[in-house]
Amino acid sequence: MKNLTVNRKTRKAAALSLLTGGALALYLVLTPGASTQAGSVVEMYQDPNCGCCTDWADHLREEGFEVRQHKTRDMRSVKVEHGVTPELSSCHTALIDGYVIEGHVPAADIKRLLEERPEVVGLTVPGMPHGSPGMETGRFDDYAVLTWRHEDRTPAVFNEYTHD
Repeated sequence: MKNLTVNRKTRKAAALSLLTGGALALYLVLTPGASTQAGSVVEMYQDPNCGCCTDWADHLREEGFEVRQHKTRDMRSVKVEHGVTPELSSCHTALIDGYVIEGHVPAADIKRLLEERPEVVGLTVPGMPHGSPGMETGRFDDYAVLTWRHEDRTPAVFNEYTHD
């Protein structure tokens, strides 16, 4: 059997390599939001003829989400099943990590929701405001992203978007 000699430089380089790898692994585990979307798939339900829904799905993909689009002509049943009342309603309904995402909610708000994990049903942008993701028409409406709970359907403001 051949004896390998290990000099001080080799040991130092090996130790540094282990420390660097360990530090990187620790950083990835402990960094808030680092795995916010990892493993999270957006299951999106939309009418087969809705183009703005596809544009919203593209917005999420550009922000790193995986989106699976399901086309259905019975959106009412999807909304009822997931607690979306007519006042909270928009054109498409999506599900991610136990939350309901209704309408043209910006990806940044979904990421925040997944980081903070509040005890709400989900997020909604009621209606279809111009300027929201998927509704880029050149016009910009002010709108709010709302949350709601099953037991108290009174919405609360999660974020607001205003335009001058």
